[in-house]
Parts: sequence; C-alpha cells; structure tokens
Amino acid sequence: MSDEHQDLKKGVDFIGTNCIFYCHDGAGNVLLHKRSKNCRDEHGTWDCGGGAMRFGESFEDTVRREVKEEYGVDPIEVVYVKSRSIVRNNEDGVSHWIANLHLVHVDRESVVICEPEKIDEIGWFPFDRFPEPLHPGFKHDVELMKEYLKNL
Repeated sequence: MSDEHQDLKKGVDFIGTNCIFYCHDGAGNVLLHKRSKNCRDEHGTWDCGGGAMRFGESFEDTVRREVKEEYGVDPIEVVYVKSRSIVRNNEDGVSHWIANLHLVHVDRESVVICEPEKIDEIGWFPFDRFPEPLHPGFKHDVELMKEYLKNL
C-alpha cells in the first residue's frame, strides 16, 4: 500500500464496519461502560460494547473477539439483531459507519474491565433505569433491544 493510503481513517475517509453488542445477564439487565477521555468521542457517556470488524471476520467472530477484549468473558450466546447505517457529526467532522447490532448473553460474575484506558467503569442496569449521560447511539437502539430481549 502506498504512503498516501496509510493515513485513511475508518468511518471518516471511508465507511467503517463495526459490530455493536448489548451484553445482558439473562435476567433483564444490560452491561454498560463509561467511556474514558481516551475514547475517539463521546467521553464520559455510558455505552454498550463494540468494535471495528477485521478483514475476513464474520459478525459473530468480531463480537466474540470484542467481548473478550473489552470484558474478559466468552459469550454464552450471540444473537444478530440488525444492521443500520450511522452518519453523524462529531469532533472529527462527519463519520459514517455500518453498525451490526447484536445481543450477547454473558456470565455476569465473570465480567471485568479489560481496557482500562478506554473504560472508566462498568455497571449492570435494568432496561428502565439507565445512567446518564447515555451515548447518542445507545438511545437509538434501546427500544429495539428491549423487544428482542423479551423474545429470547
């Protein structure tokens, strides 16, 4: 690859593809983390997990890798929910991502912070009592996730 292409940023210079996951404990609670000042954007907001796909990975491979990287736990079950296009203005200008949403059942007792440089704290919350401030993307998906959890 030539030097002129090495500085391209996912989601800014080309459409990025990621997998977003809402970890739950099977008892109606969802795992959220507070984004640190070292995150790309939305510092101090509560968010679900997620990460960019790597070349050749399936959605499920990405989710399993990212859950392990962020929370140190292997998923019990991964359920694909839907994909959506996210275009938004942020500190870097306009970003565009294709987000692939998943529900992930994990063992609540095994979850730990594995990326302390990106995650200030974690917590389990029922779907009717979330902490503030929430990441804007989380607010968009929460009702859909509630419906999916009811049907699992």
